[in-house]
Amino acid sequence: MHIKLLTKYYFINTLDTNNLQKQDKETIIIFRNYSSSNIKIDKLIKLKNFLRKQGNKFFLANNFKLALKLGLDGVYIPSFNKNFNHLAYSTFLNFIVVGSAHNLKEIRIKELQKARAIFISSLFKKNNNYLGLNKFKILNNYTKKKVVALGGISKKSIKKIKLLQISGIAGISYFK
Repeated sequence: MHIKLLTKYYFINTLDTNNLQKQDKETIIIFRNYSSSNIKIDKLIKLKNFLRKQGNKFFLANNFKLALKLGLDGVYIPSFNKNFNHLAYSTFLNFIVVGSAHNLKEIRIKELQKARAIFISSLFKKNNNYLGLNKFKILNNYTKKKVVALGGISKKSIKKIKLLQISGIAGISYFK
């Protein structure tokens, strides 16, 4: 499995375009800024237009209504969001919902939230949600949804990705 065959998701938390110019067209950009509830809509629109010109898809984290309103490509629902309100909205056919999970219960919630892909974490990053390869593989087998590896993906650890049956990778530092 070559890295180019995987869908790549790059998490950003600033609206700076410098590093985004280096990304290939297949990389999906996810803006997640949980520290501020005051998102600058004009900056999001500028970033959306910039990414469209580059050919990248653009998702917004944890704000389904705003992602739809701005005509973004999708929304990322983090593991802590257990809400189902977004299911009441009708979406465009090409609007994509993705979400993250750390355990089987959260995987089931993301399935009920109609996530097209589930980011399972943390694969390599040793934190409270650390899984490692074996636990990751077990969780991967519990869903028929596309699975994306998240957490500690680096140039060094990317070789181990070949051991997994996944559809994508997600991260921050890997893309810098």
